[in-house]
Amino acid sequence: MAALQERLHAARAVVDRIPKGLHVDGEWRPSRSGATVSVEDPGTGTVIAEVADAGPADAVDALDAAVRAQASWAATPPRERGEVLRRAFETIMARKDDLALLMTLEMGKPFAESQAEVAYAAEFLRWFAEEAVRIDGGYMTAPGGGSRVVTMRQPVGPCLLITPWNFPMAMGTRKIGPALAAGCTVVVKPAKQTPLSMLALVDILREAGAPDGVVNVFTTNRSGEVTDHLLNDSRLRKLSFTGSTEVGRALLAASSRNVLRTSMELGGNAPFLVFADADLDAAVEGAFQAKMRNIGEACTAANRFYVHSSVADEFGRRLAERLAALTVGHGLDPDSHVGPLIDANAVKNVTALVAEATAAGATVLTGDGPVPSDGHFFAPTVLGGVPLGARTLAEEIFGPVAPIVTFDDEETAVALANDSEYGLAGYLFTESLSRGLRVSERLECGMVGLNQGVISNPAAPFGGIKQSGLGREGGAVGIDEYLSVKYLAIKADR
Repeated sequence: MAALQERLHAARAVVDRIPKGLHVDGEWRPSRSGATVSVEDPGTGTVIAEVADAGPADAVDALDAAVRAQASWAATPPRERGEVLRRAFETIMARKDDLALLMTLEMGKPFAESQAEVAYAAEFLRWFAEEAVRIDGGYMTAPGGGSRVVTMRQPVGPCLLITPWNFPMAMGTRKIGPALAAGCTVVVKPAKQTPLSMLALVDILREAGAPDGVVNVFTTNRSGEVTDHLLNDSRLRKLSFTGSTEVGRALLAASSRNVLRTSMELGGNAPFLVFADADLDAAVEGAFQAKMRNIGEACTAANRFYVHSSVADEFGRRLAERLAALTVGHGLDPDSHVGPLIDANAVKNVTALVAEATAAGATVLTGDGPVPSDGHFFAPTVLGGVPLGARTLAEEIFGPVAPIVTFDDEETAVALANDSEYGLAGYLFTESLSRGLRVSERLECGMVGLNQGVISNPAAPFGGIKQSGLGREGGAVGIDEYLSVKYLAIKADR
């Protein structure tokens, strides 16, 4: 308890140092109305900060600043753009522990996981600092002769970046990094539940030398109204959004009015396949990582566990044993392994999913539901014998619940895995290289973990297919989302 109180005190001191306003044209300021949004600690249910509540006019101010800065930032040498990102990377790493305290306080994940996310977030800035100097073009002789074909890649222009609450810093750097490296200015809207990490990040970018107007941020309690106002502005050139498929569809429709360039990283319903020949120790460890990372509140989280009938009982027993040994508590408590869910509605939704599954015949192998406290806690849960019609298999759980279904052959396993409108991530465990490659190729998703439960990597392209989104973030292709190709035809005699 003393260690928890010490960390809470340190985290609140970090909160006190973070700007709480809107960042527009290089300055921190309140919203025009003076209104604020409350930020809650999900581990205690108490308010930890008040941040500016932007209205449509505030958002337009931010876009005005981005538009004014666009031409000069695009003309800034790539090396200089990269150096801004590099300096920000170094500052984040130097302040990793403070930023992790802040993240855990506003989002809930255990402190060690927050430390890992801060390092992961910083790595996107280092990666795209290096990509800034690798924006190339092409030259060729036209097939018929008589002219030359020259291609160049140029920044798309001012971008609106909308980030989620579950990875409050990494989802920001994964968008801001390539945008700035490409020469785009940005307006960032973080989730209202977890704005503090983004405000800290933007202040670090300011310290790192981002010119006025290049990075702007607004927080708001009226996301739909304010965002729609910006999407109606013809000066905006791109929207990048991470969040639910439902909201993504609405944003795509709104973006069509001005034919905006869009990147969408939407919902997931990741299957986790365990074949009869799998190394069960490795499969259980992979399942633990794929399910429990971020308390299960991740679009890449394993959501449906399909296990061969010959090993299903043993796999379920081992996974239940592993999850039952975890301690649930405040993310800043050194003895805690599982922090709170983001809010009371999240607990309500997860509780309903488990109740419906058990009512339909599923067996609880471990887990006793919501944990009574002032925070929003739910016990890690494993469900065996889940019927195929259960809602837990059709919807993102976004919580620490692992539903298990059995299969008897590879064809059935693949069919079950692909029976979803989503296609973000998938996982499979097998000792057969041939099966691993064969099934990986057949899974309808943008990313596959073969014998591993963690797939996110700044050097790899992140994204999905079907209802899980458009475009890719990270990797060598991540910067392409922020560049347009221009073709120049040059007359030349043969």
